[in-house]
Amino acid sequence: MTSVPNITLNNGIEIPQLGFGVWQVRPNETKAATLTAFEVGYRHIDTAQMYGNEQGVGEAVRESGLDRGEVFITSKLNNGFHQPDDALKAFDTSLETLGFDYLDLFLIHWPLPGIDVDFVDTWKALEDIYASGRAKAIGVSNFQPSHLRRVVQEGTVVPAVNQIEVHPFLTQDEARAANAEYGVATEAWSPLAQGLVVESPVIAAIAKTHDKSPAQVALRWQIQRGDIVFPKSVTAERIRENFEIFDFELSEADMGVITALDKGQRTGPNPDEFNWIP
Repeated sequence: MTSVPNITLNNGIEIPQLGFGVWQVRPNETKAATLTAFEVGYRHIDTAQMYGNEQGVGEAVRESGLDRGEVFITSKLNNGFHQPDDALKAFDTSLETLGFDYLDLFLIHWPLPGIDVDFVDTWKALEDIYASGRAKAIGVSNFQPSHLRRVVQEGTVVPAVNQIEVHPFLTQDEARAANAEYGVATEAWSPLAQGLVVESPVIAAIAKTHDKSPAQVALRWQIQRGDIVFPKSVTAERIRENFEIFDFELSEADMGVITALDKGQRTGPNPDEFNWIP
């Protein structure tokens, strides 16, 4: 079976660099898709309270026959629970829904800079969760460099990761540099730009030279940059294809050509403006 490299986070915890994402996977399809991912070899699952499918992830872990310690599970705080007391209760609910007694990684899903709860106060609630040992690592998601800087300066725990939208059309050089400055690992969501990347003639041409698919080339680009990535699919063939990216390597020239595709194109909200609460 393919061996996925681990990234060592700033607190010493190891996370598989390639994971399986369940964003937009319907709750009634989550268990089956996650079990397929386990069969293929994935050992890192990325979910969130907002996705509404934590239960399926937990069921898949139990039905897989894998030991809980063999699987790295991330979830994220929903936007309606930024008040510190609400964050603590929401975390307890996630553990109950998943059926676990700990999470490997728990994130603030969005900074929500326009609401009346300061995300630094929310972060301090996550620090309490981390101190309790019920989350082996904590981090943030969709934090701009200015948001991350405040958390580092005003908190007591440096986030282990910052999960941001990254793909060849949105290389996020500034945000990735800020993450690196503070020793925060970059996790890349929407690594295929919701399918837009695979339509690129440039990536298709590179894929042809490696006898790989455009999706595999885009994911390999992420891996070689050092980002943690977790593509999503409910199709067994695609789940397997996305995993088979460790038997080839992009040249420095390939990497440069793909990076040059950057055009600042987001497929999701701008974190400076997004303040949606469900």
